[in-house]
Amino acid sequence: MSLAHKRILVTGGGRGLGAAIVRRLSAAGHAVTFTYRSAVAEAEALMDEIRAATPDARLIARPVDLADRAAVEALAEELEADPEAYYGFCHNAGASYDTLAAMIDQDKAEAVMQVNHFTFVRLTRALVRPMTRAREGRIVAIGSVAALQANQGNAAYAASKAALLAHARGLAVETARRGVTVNYVAPGFIDTGMLAKFADYRDRMAAQIPAGRFATPDDVAQVVAFLFSPGAGYITGAVIPVDGGLSAQLAAHR
Repeated sequence: MSLAHKRILVTGGGRGLGAAIVRRLSAAGHAVTFTYRSAVAEAEALMDEIRAATPDARLIARPVDLADRAAVEALAEELEADPEAYYGFCHNAGASYDTLAAMIDQDKAEAVMQVNHFTFVRLTRALVRPMTRAREGRIVAIGSVAALQANQGNAAYAASKAALLAHARGLAVETARRGVTVNYVAPGFIDTGMLAKFADYRDRMAAQIPAGRFATPDDVAQVVAFLFSPGAGYITGAVIPVDGGLSAQLAAHR
């Protein structure tokens, strides 16, 4: 199966992990549309970088606030009206909310759930029917090891990523016979701006990871790109930790 110029939508592609995913998918020959919210300068720089390396790259950047339900609905309706089907969808965009489980504010938790889970629900509803008609499609949800292992102060975020996991696996079962794969990538700590607030604890955190370091964005992006490749055609409903062994070890160890 030739993947040249197959269309893939990536949410949150302006910076960090999302930008690394856009780079890898573009390098593989896909036509990538990515969304961003506030990373205007980063999105423009990313497009310039990719087009300088690959002048014929098909690349579109779309400003969309995925925390805005009406904006997500407008994007979904546009996707549903598009006569050209998308081959793939990677939901990378994410929002975080750190607080103790007993202190969760429902409005803040719902805002995280909107970005991390309900955006995926609505956009897959828009994209999956053309995929099943074409009998080919790839969907990748970027989750977190937080959905697999409890972490103090992380309950609201973990709940949103666990909901994303449950939906992705259900969708995988429902679409497998029609040539669509749906997989969940669960990164651990990635060396991006989102970890800046943990700078004072960086060395101590890295020491607890069996690999001894945080992931680079490209460590995860390469796995995501593989899931869109012909070699991943029989992988669906999978949970793939990309965490340097973090989720494999006991929390308390010698």
